Amino acid sequence: MTSTDVFPIVASARQVCGRNRILIGLIDAQNRSIAAPDRALDVSFFDLGRDLEQPAATASAAFVWAIEGSRGLYVVNVDLDESGTWGAEVRTAASGEAPVTTRVGFTVYETGITKRVGDAAPASKTPTAADVSGDLSKLSSDSDPDPRLYQTSVDAALAAHEPFLLVFATPKFCTSAVCGPTLDKVKPFIDEFPSVTFINVEPYELEWDGTQLQPVITDDALTPVAAVNDWGLLTEPWVFVVDSGGTIRGSFEGTIGEAELRAALEAAS
Repeated sequence: MTSTDVFPIVASARQVCGRNRILIGLIDAQNRSIAAPDRALDVSFFDLGRDLEQPAATASAAFVWAIEGSRGLYVVNVDLDESGTWGAEVRTAASGEAPVTTRVGFTVYETGITKRVGDAAPASKTPTAADVSGDLSKLSSDSDPDPRLYQTSVDAALAAHEPFLLVFATPKFCTSAVCGPTLDKVKPFIDEFPSVTFINVEPYELEWDGTQLQPVITDDALTPVAAVNDWGLLTEPWVFVVDSGGTIRGSFEGTIGEAELRAALEAAS
């Protein structure tokens, strides 16, 4: 495999000055994902407006399944200190292969709109099972909803000073195709962290048509719920972990790894 066969993709929506959790995908010339647990990936980040030769930061990325056994991404946490045009030089090698180096450009913005680690969590009023008399089929598009995800509204958790995990995910209407898998990754942690309140919010307006939930379409597009705007989301799914003081301790776009999720929950508990 050569550099002409490997194409990195910056899959996270928006990079801003400061600490970033960047998602990187790898595809081949046939547009097939080649990211895999046995393929290592290291990244050098270049501020192209400042220095084309010396990297501003380097990091090793961790592989995470987006859809178990089918599609994965690499997660890298890095500080990017200046807005403008940046480049990522990716060095990757699968087991038994020679390393390949290739590049991808991206933009770093001065600021973003999505709530970040260290920010105060917005007191969004989010739907609960009580709003639908306990009938979760009228609240969640999950084919196997866990009732514990629909007991508490975000504003109520904040008022009660409860640490909580908030996952914006819609298994049936997800535009990224990974909402269901991400929600399934979250569910096992409910038993592991009994002191944490877990909340799932459908990111789009849904209405009951008499037999099932259907999305509300506005201008030929799905209509985001108010909480999506409160939290400044650009994509879905998204997971936030908030401590008892209402401070965001974890912010995870798209897919999430068990280790990073557990670390955030431990920090918030």
